[in-house]
Amino acid sequence: MISVNEYGLDVFEEMMDRADELQIGIAELDNGTTLIDAGVEEKGGFEAGRYVAMICMADLADITFSSFDLGKVVVPAIELTTDNPVIACMASQFAGWRIKVKKFFAMGSGPARALSLNPKELYEKINYADDATEAVLVLESSTMPDAEVTAEIAKACRVEPEDLYVVVAPTKSIAGSVQISARGIETGIHRLEVLGFDINCIKHAHGIIPISPLASDDLKCMGSTNDCIMYCGRTYYAVDYENVEELKGYVKDVPSLNSKDYGKPFYVTFKAAEFDFYKIDAASFAPAEITVNELNSGKTFTSGKINPEVLLESFGMETV
Repeated sequence: MISVNEYGLDVFEEMMDRADELQIGIAELDNGTTLIDAGVEEKGGFEAGRYVAMICMADLADITFSSFDLGKVVVPAIELTTDNPVIACMASQFAGWRIKVKKFFAMGSGPARALSLNPKELYEKINYADDATEAVLVLESSTMPDAEVTAEIAKACRVEPEDLYVVVAPTKSIAGSVQISARGIETGIHRLEVLGFDINCIKHAHGIIPISPLASDDLKCMGSTNDCIMYCGRTYYAVDYENVEELKGYVKDVPSLNSKDYGKPFYVTFKAAEFDFYKIDAASFAPAEITVNELNSGKTFTSGKINPEVLLESFGMETV
């Protein structure tokens, strides 16, 4: 069995070796936990964001930079290809761990989730377990965790604090924007899982997603980064699923245009929902476009569309 934490730790150590070049900070807390700052106090950047995405996906994906033509402008994009999509995306990358210790709050993703089993039912569904003795976690947060926070994380992962390795990237940072766009194919897999599809049938995946420029604050960045996936995220999956008629129904239901909130920037919807994710139509959290190739029949189905106009509105881009 692939160990997502062993794979993720290799990338973490490479980040430390390239700290100056990646413009990141490294610190060790009193309890021995190692932290990487990829955008809180340090600059970080595109390459730091690529490394964060690599850790999130347990180094089980080829992740490169590309560009995306929005009609009026070309913006940077992230391109992903993996032959282990379920382990990379659901056993590791999925942001399924809400970490709250006193005033500290962050969404946790990456390999350490497989040790904490957040959420447990997902790991049972994909039949995955990791017994690594070291844990690697990515936090989306604008503040660095202290020893008390990392002690709680280590306890949940059943490792010692000195065997915990944490990367922090705020939403409002270049690295944060990159790693959020790199969740494009994971978003499609999660949507399929919510719809009842057996995601274990997904064998290979590819995607290309624009990278959002930074907005004025974390909430607006949360809006524009989500919009990159919802309005211009293009995804492709190869699956082993012989009931092609049923498969067609799933493909049709995945794209974000099925949401009742489709057609306006995510920040507008989020604000109307009083910034409560649980008040937002779950169908919003999906890629713009999905293409699925069924490996047995050779049939390929596609659904959805890209919508550059809404994404440009979300970016607040001006022509001067």
